[in-house]
Amino acid sequence: MREFTIETRARTELRDITSLVSDAVTKSGIKDGICVVFVPHTTAGITINERADPDVQKDILAQLARVVPFDAGYSHMEGNSAAHIKSSLVGSSEMLIIENGRLVLGTWQGIYLCEFDGPRLRKVLVKILGGQPEA
Repeated sequence: MREFTIETRARTELRDITSLVSDAVTKSGIKDGICVVFVPHTTAGITINERADPDVQKDILAQLARVVPFDAGYSHMEGNSAAHIKSSLVGSSEMLIIENGRLVLGTWQGIYLCEFDGPRLRKVLVKILGGQPEA
């Protein structure tokens, strides 16, 4: 398993972590298998979405803010209920296929850490499952 620390810079943001995950797969030596990307935080998430146009990330965050506003009279005393709800909607992990030693992603796809309660230091865990690495 590999662990990365990502420093987020804003209250909400999507950070492209595709290259970190891809590098972990390459270093593992696994040619065919599964890669699980997990964030062990209740106010962050992991998603796969378009990487070519940064407006997509802006649109995702804007619509999540519209659906789950930060100030909506929540009961949670910490004041970050919206972040918890967004994390539950997005999810805390993604599973990807590894084929021929590389992640299988669509042409425009990237892997994102979703920050909903930043700025913070976030852990991202990557677990690679497959046959033995080739010698």
